Amino acid sequence: MFSCLLKGITEMKRREEEEKQRKTTGQSPEEEEEVEEEKEEEQRRTSSQTEEEAASEQKGAAADEAKKKERKCVPGIIYLGHVPPRLRPKHLRNLLSAYGEIGRIFLQPEDRQVRRKKKKSGSRRCDFTEGWVEFRDKRVAKRVALSLHNTPMGTKKRQRFFSDLWNIKYLHRFHWTHLSERLAYEQTVLQQRLRAEVSQAKKETSFYLSNVEKSAHLEHWRKKQHRDGEQVEEKTWDFTQRQTEEEIQKKKKKKDSITQKHLNKARLMQQESQSNVSLLAKIFNSNQSE
Repeated sequence: MFSCLLKGITEMKRREEEEKQRKTTGQSPEEEEEVEEEKEEEQRRTSSQTEEEAASEQKGAAADEAKKKERKCVPGIIYLGHVPPRLRPKHLRNLLSAYGEIGRIFLQPEDRQVRRKKKKSGSRRCDFTEGWVEFRDKRVAKRVALSLHNTPMGTKKRQRFFSDLWNIKYLHRFHWTHLSERLAYEQTVLQQRLRAEVSQAKKETSFYLSNVEKSAHLEHWRKKQHRDGEQVEEKTWDFTQRQTEEEIQKKKKKKDSITQKHLNKARLMQQESQSNVSLLAKIFNSNQSE
């Protein structure tokens, strides 16, 4: 519209200038037509240049807007502290895609021990304990975390997860690479722990087998000495063995019995002293009355 108005204004100005030139210079109509053609060509050139400039400006503005949008569209990640049973990533995507564009989803499965217990009980279902969801825009992620926290997952009572509540938290300055690094670290720690346990078990088994071989060799040597009629010197240890629990309990019982005897003796002595006091009181009272 703006370009059309400019064209109309320029044509009006051109006609007014032509009429003034005709009045001032008495040119022939052929010369006037040639001059008009030249002017029209110049105007076409200028109009094409202006259109190209406007198109280039529009393209530049569109590119700037696209760059701004790309810069502003930073992904955001939310954390799910509670994942109800039978909830799968596809269900989670269907529930949260209504609020914004979703990228990657990761749900942490249960421990192996829990899965083994479930298999023993007869259920092969694998549930999840926690999860992470990536939104393409962090502003949408913040809004979702604020609006859905402590609200029911389903909108209708007939839906499967209506009785469960959302437990969502927005992770500030958290990227998906941090999650992958954490999972890799946990996996390496688990592998190192398993290696340490396996090496410890190997050491224990090797030590046990070596002791078994030594005991068998010593037993064979003792039997041989008995056959030959030689005396076998039993090995004595230079340290005192630690008391067992039974011995400790016996000592405690002995102490308790000794203390009980002392208490009984003290009671008897107290009773005797009380009887003596009553006799003395009777004697002194009788003397006073006389």
